[in-house]
Amino acid sequence: MKYKRRKVLEGLFVGLAVPVAAEGQMPNEASLLPPQPGDLLVYAYGDAAGSVVSVDDLKADSKQVFAWAMDPLAGTIRNGTRMNQLVLVRVDPARMSEATAARSAGGLLAYSGICSHTGCDVTDWNGEFLRFQCPCHESQFDPADGARVVGGPAPWQLASLPLENRDGKVGVAGEFEGRVGFQQPGLSPFGI
Repeated sequence: MKYKRRKVLEGLFVGLAVPVAAEGQMPNEASLLPPQPGDLLVYAYGDAAGSVVSVDDLKADSKQVFAWAMDPLAGTIRNGTRMNQLVLVRVDPARMSEATAARSAGGLLAYSGICSHTGCDVTDWNGEFLRFQCPCHESQFDPADGARVVGGPAPWQLASLPLENRDGKVGVAGEFEGRVGFQQPGLSPFGI
C-alpha cells in the first residue's frame, strides 16, 4: 500500500512538472523562465495562438483569455511550465483599486492562470459579478482588486503581472507580484 501511494504521488508530481511546450519538443531553459520585463504577451490557445496580444484586442469586463509571455528578441514563448500561464482581462479603470490600476496597461490586467487552491486552470468567468472563477471548487477572484479572493476555498489571491503598452502591444513591465502556485493547508506547495 505504501509503495502504491508513493508511486501515485510521484506520478502527480511528474505530471505537474511536465512542460507544455509544443508537441514533440522538450522545453528549452528560456521557456521555463517566468515572464520577464520586456517580454510581450501572446495568445495561448485557439486560432490566434502565438500571436502577439494588442492593447485594444479585449473588451472591458468580458471573459478572460489565456496568454504566455514571449521574449521578443529570441521569439521564445515561456510555456515550458504551467506556472507561467496567464489570464488576461480588461477591466474598467473606474472599478480598479489604486494598486491594481498601477499594474494595468490601459485597463488590461494579467494574473497567474493557476488557482491558488489546488492548481486548476482559472477558466471560468462570472459575468454577473465580473470575477474569475475556478471550475474545480468555485473559488472566485476579483480582477479589479488585485485578483483578491472573494469566494471559495482559495487561500490567497492570484499573483499579478505588471503590464505596459509597448507601441500598441501588451508588454511585461515587471516580475510577478504575489505568490505563484497553489497549496492546500498541510500539503506541499504542489498540493500533494
